[in-house]
Amino acid sequence: MEGGSNSEMKGRMERQKGVNPKIEPFVPKKGYDPRELKSWAKRTGFVSTTFSGETERGGGHSRRDFDSGRDLDVSSNENVGFDLERGVDKTETVSPKIELDPILGRARNRGVEIEPISGSTDQGLRNGRGRGRGENLGRRTEMEPILRGHNEERKDARNENGNDGNSANGPVNGSGNGHIAQAATPVTEVPRKDDGNVDEEVGMGVYPDGEDPSYGGWHQSPRMKCGLRENPGVVPLMFYGLQHYLSLAGSLIFIPLITVPTMGGSDKDTADVVSTMLLVSGLTTILHSYFGTRLPLVQGSSFVYLAPALVIMNSEEYRNLADHKFGYIMRELQGAIIVGSIFQSFLGYSGLMSLFLRLVNPVVVAPTVAAVGLAFFSYGFPQAGSCVEISLPQILLILIFTLYLGGISIFGYRVFRIYAVPVSVMIIWAYAFFLTAGGAYNFKGCSPDIPNSNILIDACQKHADTMRHCRTDVSNAMRTAAWVRIPYPLQWGIPTFRLRTSIIMVIVSLVASIDSIGSYHSAAIRINLKPPTPGIVSRGIGLEGFCSVLAGLWGTGTGATTLTENVHTINATKVANRRAVQLGAALLILFSFVGKIGAILASIPQALAAAVLCFTWALIVALGLSTLQYTQNASSRNIIIVGVSLFFGLSVPAYFQQYAPETGLILPGYLIPYAAASNGPVHTGNSQFNFAMNALLSLNMVVTLLVAFVLDNTVPGSRQERGVYVWSKAEDIMTDPSSLLDYSLPSTVARCFHWAKCVGT
Repeated sequence: MEGGSNSEMKGRMERQKGVNPKIEPFVPKKGYDPRELKSWAKRTGFVSTTFSGETERGGGHSRRDFDSGRDLDVSSNENVGFDLERGVDKTETVSPKIELDPILGRARNRGVEIEPISGSTDQGLRNGRGRGRGENLGRRTEMEPILRGHNEERKDARNENGNDGNSANGPVNGSGNGHIAQAATPVTEVPRKDDGNVDEEVGMGVYPDGEDPSYGGWHQSPRMKCGLRENPGVVPLMFYGLQHYLSLAGSLIFIPLITVPTMGGSDKDTADVVSTMLLVSGLTTILHSYFGTRLPLVQGSSFVYLAPALVIMNSEEYRNLADHKFGYIMRELQGAIIVGSIFQSFLGYSGLMSLFLRLVNPVVVAPTVAAVGLAFFSYGFPQAGSCVEISLPQILLILIFTLYLGGISIFGYRVFRIYAVPVSVMIIWAYAFFLTAGGAYNFKGCSPDIPNSNILIDACQKHADTMRHCRTDVSNAMRTAAWVRIPYPLQWGIPTFRLRTSIIMVIVSLVASIDSIGSYHSAAIRINLKPPTPGIVSRGIGLEGFCSVLAGLWGTGTGATTLTENVHTINATKVANRRAVQLGAALLILFSFVGKIGAILASIPQALAAAVLCFTWALIVALGLSTLQYTQNASSRNIIIVGVSLFFGLSVPAYFQQYAPETGLILPGYLIPYAAASNGPVHTGNSQFNFAMNALLSLNMVVTLLVAFVLDNTVPGSRQERGVYVWSKAEDIMTDPSSLLDYSLPSTVARCFHWAKCVGT
């Protein structure tokens, strides 16, 4: 002990004088023996309390600690671990036999604990070996300047147990636990070969599909062709902007093809609503890119609002209304959307959303977003099946483009994956045109010009639906729409405000907010940004509420929120540029002024539109469930919560929907699930309350959110198991110039909101 103490003191004095002590390499005499290693460590003065199976709890630091520039000097906190689950410091150590990955739910491959000394250190680092706690080469390259600075500033004082506090550096530069390997092979002695291959240096492709186990099992973001603040020029930006919006065509333009005919509107009304939707989408996207979260996310008519809109449209008082039915329903939708959006805006700008974020986790977001897509399973193919010769080829072509041909690159662009929807629609639309021109839908004695009048003829009744859904010349929107038409607020009249529909939209705005929260977090990770702060999220939700107020004033029939499909679009196009999204939004505004463009889109056959929506709704389900990658997938807690939420989210609405059997004689089968509000089982003394409760409990997404929210926040579970969203802190953003430019408001606006700390300014 005395000799070891003298050696320790000598080494300390040499390091204080700036002289590197001579360290004899560790050469095991009889294999790997922890006692022999401990003896060598004491002789050389490099002592660590973590050997072999002994693992210091929380000895490593998260990526967030490094990114935020948090002090990693552990000399003053020697022998201190951090309990991630309780959030308190611990001094005890544990000795687990197997270390489980908190996300993947399986044993980690800890690799070799001590690297060989003869020239294998560099090779091990290049091959990805020697990473403590799954750190990849990209993480090592990113953190090396930080670690080098902290290694130079590290104090040499040791505590009474002889621990020199290497725990902060070990998991990054060492092998296995990392403490001993660093001592044997200092960072300064590792030769770095700069061959100009950036991908190899940052560790691209070390894990399959970019998986990075050290960051909670999240996937490494793909390299972007055009980053958030890059400026490649006007022409490339215009191309990227059009590309971005064309890939979202299924979400931007097909909602009016469902809602307007259901409301009893004409073909001209459909064209006008399509043009209005293009205008509102362009305006709200620009507003969000400047005054919201500032992420490159397209705003548009959300499917979250589609199901409640269908419920209101199919209420009992509107079923037998013939004259001016479209105007009455549209005005009531406008009033309900405005009230719900004001509540959402208040929720964001008041700062309440920052508090609400603590209760919203991936286990809540995943089933809720999935239920938004599943809400239309009774509408999708029943509507598309009215003309299977068009809808089936459309569905198959989209799947072929996205799944089988998606990897084919033409001039550096994956055309089939990016333009799967618009290209397949043009091909099948041309195919349907040739079927119509060739007489495939000409029936003896039936008028091809006005299929609806064929209901009066007994011989043509069975062909009426086929002609209405399949023919390409049914719509007269091209003949009636004006060349130039500028949508304006209150174009359908003064909105109607009713308590029953306002209650529905207030609750639906909460669902839309949770959907957007998941989109913000996933998009930030995809484009290699720090997650936004709770204040920035609140600011984005508040602006989305304001944008939905604009949608209510202009009369799109649905609210304007962040489209869930943005994450898929960014992943497919590899473009996440703010200027490109803004330029594309400006083009949408210009297109909305040309009435004939809206008329062309309104002329798409209904069966073709329903087929595209089948794929879009399925994609929303997949995107929602993909949020579970941030949680521990193998956890029985999470599996049960998600399964129970989805099951009751489908089963409880089915119970409410069975109380409207008489509507089968009035409404088509695919609209019956949305007609339960007037005939549900809830009966109280207030008819307005009855309508609102029957409507809400017949919506899949509302029931799913309620069940998932209650279970996730009451069932015990660790933060790692639940996959709690890790949002940045305000000081992290303020101290990082790049992050500040990514999220901060324009200077003029920031001065106006300087007092509002709750909105992330």
